[in-house]
Amino acid sequence: MYRFLLTRRWVGLLLVALCVAGLCVFLGRWQIHRLEYKISRNHLVSGNAHARPVPPSRFVAVNRGPDDAHQWRRVRASGHYDPAHTLLVRNRNLQGANGFDVLVPLETDAGPALLVNRGWVPVDVNVAGGVPKKIPASPPGHVTVLALLRPSELASTTGTPPAGQVNRIDVSTIRKALPYPVYGGYVQLTRERPRPAHSPAILPLPELTEGLHIAYAVQWFLFAAMALGYFGLLARREARERQAVAEGRAPVVAVRVSG
Repeated sequence: MYRFLLTRRWVGLLLVALCVAGLCVFLGRWQIHRLEYKISRNHLVSGNAHARPVPPSRFVAVNRGPDDAHQWRRVRASGHYDPAHTLLVRNRNLQGANGFDVLVPLETDAGPALLVNRGWVPVDVNVAGGVPKKIPASPPGHVTVLALLRPSELASTTGTPPAGQVNRIDVSTIRKALPYPVYGGYVQLTRERPRPAHSPAILPLPELTEGLHIAYAVQWFLFAAMALGYFGLLARREARERQAVAEGRAPVVAVRVSG
């Protein structure tokens, strides 16, 4: 009754259904892999960000940034800020508002300087040219910072920013303008002592959510089942009509499957 499935048209239709189902299964598995990656990343960020703070030299050195396992690792460093080499990192967004990150070198007691992202300041919308409203001064004298390790960002491929600004926290480029050795990577400030009266907005941790990947995966698997189920429905319908014709219970109807 199902010998018609061996015809060219039905074999072609089966191949199309299998390709569609295969693609949907692939996309469903990709969503599961994305979920697994997010779960692993969330555990890493949460564990490292709340770990006991240690000196940055445990995980970074001059010309060497943190590896993947030490992203967002909590560190403590002491020294003196170098406000003369403060940089503004352009086009930084916080809660939907555009602004700058304030990057200040900390000349550590241990030797190499550490680039500290002290936080975010908004753009002054009343002034043309994209300038911050106000840059809170870094604390003078000896300070201790608690911060999270971050890797150097990729070099910018856009135009040259104004003096005192950078497009990316590209440590390899920034260190060329500094008169002392610099640790690889940089840190994102969480606390500093003494605490200044005014400071940039402390940047939050990344959102530790799992997203909707599992729902998307289920949808793709359902689409795969629907593709194969629709082929089976067409084949079953064709078989019934052919059987009815053979038994003389229905007029001959030519079912043509486009392909």
